[in-house]
Amino acid sequence: MSFYLVTTSTIRLVGDSLFEDAVRAGMTGVSELSAALGEKIGQESADAFYQRLLQAARSGGGRLLVVDMDGKVQADTFDERCGTRLALSEVHTVLRGEKESDYGFHQIEDGTQQAPSVLDPLSGRDVNRTWVGCFVSALVSGDRRVGALVMIASVQDTVDSLTSMQDRMLAIFGIALAVVLVLAGFISRIVTRPVAELSAGIERMSKGDYSHRVHVPGKGEMAQLAAAFNQMSEQVHNLDEARNQFVSNASHELKTPLATIKILVESMLYQDDMPPELRQEFLTDINREIDRLSSVVGDLLTLVHIDSHKLRLRREMMVFAETVRESVKRLQPLAKKRGQEISVEITDPCEMFADPGKLAQVCYNIIENAIKYTPDGGKITVRLRRMGRDAVLDISDTGVGIPEEDLAHVFDRFYRVDKARSRDTGGTGLGLSIVQQIVRLHAGSVTVQSKRGEGTTFTVQLPVK
Repeated sequence: MSFYLVTTSTIRLVGDSLFEDAVRAGMTGVSELSAALGEKIGQESADAFYQRLLQAARSGGGRLLVVDMDGKVQADTFDERCGTRLALSEVHTVLRGEKESDYGFHQIEDGTQQAPSVLDPLSGRDVNRTWVGCFVSALVSGDRRVGALVMIASVQDTVDSLTSMQDRMLAIFGIALAVVLVLAGFISRIVTRPVAELSAGIERMSKGDYSHRVHVPGKGEMAQLAAAFNQMSEQVHNLDEARNQFVSNASHELKTPLATIKILVESMLYQDDMPPELRQEFLTDINREIDRLSSVVGDLLTLVHIDSHKLRLRREMMVFAETVRESVKRLQPLAKKRGQEISVEITDPCEMFADPGKLAQVCYNIIENAIKYTPDGGKITVRLRRMGRDAVLDISDTGVGIPEEDLAHVFDRFYRVDKARSRDTGGTGLGLSIVQQIVRLHAGSVTVQSKRGEGTTFTVQLPVK
């Protein structure tokens, strides 16, 4: 559309300029000639005046006619229209005195096929159609207007030039349009291909295919968008896998104690003469499995509340050292039962604005893990110190340690380094994950360092007031 408007505007401007030049040249010529001939009217004979008219027509290259005030032709350089009237509007405008001069452009038919037209500027034409200009100026003799001088001149060259230019411009327009369409198609393919890739990726993702990745080369905005999509797809994929794994692990954790309880209950139902001692042992096992089941459900509910952002911290001013001592006191009997020693080293009370209950759960879970995975007679060391604006809690043990390849997964849900041993100790694989989530809610961090056979150290770092 832009090329078309430019083309048509250019043709119009050039055409106007060409015809303005033709009008200026024609009107200047007829005005000067009418002024010169007006002075000779009445001073020369008719033949002398006609000869002067012929000479002017030859030098000007057109046809000259003299008409009187009635519009009747008195002289014609072609000797064809003498005595006839000219029915041209521009002639009558001048004769009526409305203008001193006027002009008009006309397209005429071939005079070889009909009576010659008064507008024929040349004799013996063999063209089918032509454009002529009719330039009229008043003839004044003395102070009186006696008629008008009419000059018929061909403007076909001007029209041909304009037509030729128009054809060239249209050809250029056509070529430019073709080039633009080709480039537009090429650019469109470049632009729409990444969009199509993204659209296909979104469609596949909507159908559950989270492993699909979009490949868009380059470093532009589309490439950045594709990278963001791939990152989102990977996160959704990991989340979906984690969800499936979580459901699978949770189902397994719930299924195991339920299956054990079912077996024990069926054994009691089908053995009427079961000894009291054996019945008591079965009931004890059932109670232990129910506690284990309750622990799993409780941990799952805690994680659900954390994931759904429904878990709210009940912050208050607290002394973290007291929470640490209380957790150690609660677990001291378990450590003594296994002949283990728990030493506590506190160098600062570490007052902070936090949730005492949640931090007590953090301390309890880590210390309990240290007791469970430390052999009988081992040692657990609990250190609390202040480092800058943070409280740092280190819990070290002399236990079996964690292999290097497992360190990155110890905070994953249901992850166990030694699955068989974890079953024996009753762990669910959720404790450390809960610890990590609680510490993050307090804007802190928890890390682990360990070597297999050399023990493990968990470090909790929390901001203080």
